[in-house]
Amino acid sequence: MKSILITGCSSGFGLEIAKHFLDRDWNVIATMRSPSADVLPPSDRLHVVSLDVTDANSIQRAMEAAGPIDVLVNNAGVGLLNALEGVPMETTRGVFETNTLGVIAMTQAVLPQMRERMGGTIINVSSSTTLKPLPLLSVYTASKAAVNAFTESLALELEPFNIGVHLVAPGQAPGTPFSESARRERMNGGVPEAYKDFAQGVFGAMQGASAITRPLDVAEAVWRAATDPTCPLRLAAGADALALVGHEQVSH
Repeated sequence: MKSILITGCSSGFGLEIAKHFLDRDWNVIATMRSPSADVLPPSDRLHVVSLDVTDANSIQRAMEAAGPIDVLVNNAGVGLLNALEGVPMETTRGVFETNTLGVIAMTQAVLPQMRERMGGTIINVSSSTTLKPLPLLSVYTASKAAVNAFTESLALELEPFNIGVHLVAPGQAPGTPFSESARRERMNGGVPEAYKDFAQGVFGAMQGASAITRPLDVAEAVWRAATDPTCPLRLAAGADALALVGHEQVSH
């Protein structure tokens, strides 16, 4: 029976990914900053582990608790929707600590055992914002674009060890923590005054979007990346992300 470790399982994509693999008889190590086993169905194949991907000691403890891992899903992330002028550098560093450096740190932690076994899969959850430039997302998109570049290079160096590496790029998912953080920025007056009219238009367009990404879309993409040996390096997840991929292919 294979084991999968998923970061950021308390809600949204991570929670759905964990449920998806539990339903398919995998051992699931569901990690969260504040562990709560009751968000997932009870199972003797479920192990809920505390993990902060920005803390080296927390990563070490989680790896010791997890045991052998066949698949790592780097899903933990934070959203940020604001004009660059309204983003303190401390906030920018925090976004990169979780979205980018957290991915790198978790990958480093799991690689020795996968390399020694000559097998394993690493799946990094990116974003469709890297497929098409969007306003008010400069910092967030930069953090995810760095994950894309990291993943593409990593795939080449891990190929000799039979370790698969994949990117899953979801689109907009209303109701997830990213959407909630965007709403809080607007409600708390985080957008600079000079950008407020512009930002209102952006928020309105996002709320009016007809094509969106469901957490199940992301879980299904991760399942394919974990189980299909013919899976490409990049996978779009969700109707809006798939539409962007089609537009990118036509424009090139």
